[in-house]
Amino acid sequence: MRGHVRRHGNGWAVVIDLGRNVPCMQCRSCRKRFWLDRRPPAVCTACGEDLIATTGRRQTWHRGFATKRDAEKARTELLGRVDHGALVAPARQTLAAYLLDEWLPARRVALKPGTWENYRMQTNAYVVSHSIGSLPLVAVDGPALNAYYADLLTAGRRSGKGGLSSKSVRNIHGMLHKALADAVKWGRVLRNATDAADQPRKKTVEMNVWRPEELRLFVECTAADRMAAAWHLLVTTGMRRGELLGLRWNDVDLQQRTVSIRQSTTSVNYALHTDTPKTERGSRVIALDPVTASALRAHHRRQLEERLAWGPSWLDMGLVFVREDGSPIHPQRLSQWFAQAVRRAGLPPIRLHDVRHSYSTALIRSGVPVKTVSQRVGHASPTITMTIYQHVLPGDDEHAAVTGARAIFGDAPS
Repeated sequence: MRGHVRRHGNGWAVVIDLGRNVPCMQCRSCRKRFWLDRRPPAVCTACGEDLIATTGRRQTWHRGFATKRDAEKARTELLGRVDHGALVAPARQTLAAYLLDEWLPARRVALKPGTWENYRMQTNAYVVSHSIGSLPLVAVDGPALNAYYADLLTAGRRSGKGGLSSKSVRNIHGMLHKALADAVKWGRVLRNATDAADQPRKKTVEMNVWRPEELRLFVECTAADRMAAAWHLLVTTGMRRGELLGLRWNDVDLQQRTVSIRQSTTSVNYALHTDTPKTERGSRVIALDPVTASALRAHHRRQLEERLAWGPSWLDMGLVFVREDGSPIHPQRLSQWFAQAVRRAGLPPIRLHDVRHSYSTALIRSGVPVKTVSQRVGHASPTITMTIYQHVLPGDDEHAAVTGARAIFGDAPS
């Protein structure tokens, strides 16, 4: 029998017979076998004796199937891989070992530094330290992930005080989905277990936004601030924090009154990194109003004065917004300066990112088409803009009712 299914715990398992003459290493003394695909040790782990090359009968177990039908389907697929020489017998590799030793190193070049560092942090903080990290990769299934997510939501904080937010758990689910999709592609597992798991529901968070008059008051109250042009640009373009700090003077055309978003500055372990914008459509050209363009001209003159004052010590990086000596500004420092400016202005406290929401809300309420708003703020698609700001969209449904009735009945009196 080349393969069969059998009960295993609360589920089903597939047992595949790879044959009797599979190459392996065997202990001279206790005859323990070490299969070559599992990177056999130099000496026997049981008794310490030397190993010799030999062959032996090999069976592989594939566990975690919820029903017998699922197991039978997997058995057929596995036997097909054996026939084509594509089956890699699964090692006793844990989920944590797969993520740290195989997946993260393989994905380091393809991912942005910030994304890769977040995945590494999530793995160390929430997978390695949890019991699911020690679970064999082939044993990770939907029920195990559901229990894992529930545990994170109730007691997942590293401090031990409470659980993680649903957004944080959804982010971890997203990382695992990508990692296990690669495991399927690389032949480590047959299916992506996250497809059978239920990620936490996405909770709608009420956004804190300023009204247009509050945006105007903030600009007026910070007119004498050294970062006045930065606040002005944020208020009138909805740029992201990283996009603002990555803006270069050669990306600014004051004559045509445009800025080109070409790069973004982010923080990875508090170290600064420059990369492309968050989304493909994040690379864009934004038109400026005359007042914002004037504020940037004044900022440029002030920066030239600082450059002369510092002389050879000035660090020329070509950035629009820098410290007095020309060195780049850390994103967290900019957020701190913003919070201080908000307190001095006596305005309701909001996050720096909420200025972006305030700007987008003001545009939509003013009747600017959603597609135009999406292009200016650099969303991946207008659908995202509509999803985020659907609560501020005009009465489209009422307008559709009136327009439809008018098309059918004409301009009949109501």
